[in-house]
Amino acid sequence: MMNSQELLENAKGLKLLFAEDHDELREATAEILKTFFQQVDSVSNGEEAIELYTKNGSDYYDIVLTDIKMPKLSGVLLTEAIYAINPEQTIIVLSAHDESSYLLPLINLGIERFVKKPIDYQELMEVLTNAAKKINLINNTSECKNSSFVHLSNTCKYDKVKKLFYENEKTIYLTKYEIIFFTLLTENIGKIYSNEDIVAYYQSLNENIDPQNIRKLVSKLRKKIPANLIESIYGVGYRLVPSH
Repeated sequence: MMNSQELLENAKGLKLLFAEDHDELREATAEILKTFFQQVDSVSNGEEAIELYTKNGSDYYDIVLTDIKMPKLSGVLLTEAIYAINPEQTIIVLSAHDESSYLLPLINLGIERFVKKPIDYQELMEVLTNAAKKINLINNTSECKNSSFVHLSNTCKYDKVKKLFYENEKTIYLTKYEIIFFTLLTENIGKIYSNEDIVAYYQSLNENIDPQNIRKLVSKLRKKIPANLIESIYGVGYRLVPSH
């Protein structure tokens, strides 16, 4: 039995486009979906669906839910048209038992899932929950990759673009040489950087640092930020150790 709360938690920020030509089924299903999704736009045929999809933009809808047999533009042709615009679009298709001839082309197009008609709402909700989880995972991963922040603990983060350290939202300003050193450690968190690596990195930025002064630099830096963020491995080097 699917937990409706799980769907709500995962779909509450998502938008869905629903194409179904059967009026009563479309209206009843749309009302259910609106309970979970941030926005549900429903249309009665594939032509209306592609018009709305194009109007709102290729990245507007997180999920497209469509019937196969519809007037003006079938679910197969709608799927082809959407994938021509956005190959990454999540599409779920509603399919009756006598529509098996349509399934292979849709499989080849790469749709997310089929849901059989008459609709088993338990199955539909499970499929939507899994799709929503997948979308959120992709979105969160993308945000992390594009973010300028390196989160080091529940209270500390470093802005790689502005070169600023934050602790409890308080800005901690670093010196030029501290910034270079700390930026190097954030390039590959957990990697141990030797004195030779550190000197080479400074030189790549047309700066020089005496290997004998690296320990002093680290000591001063630890007085500004939580000391346990930077680990010293005797005779080997230094690395960043986040604590979440």
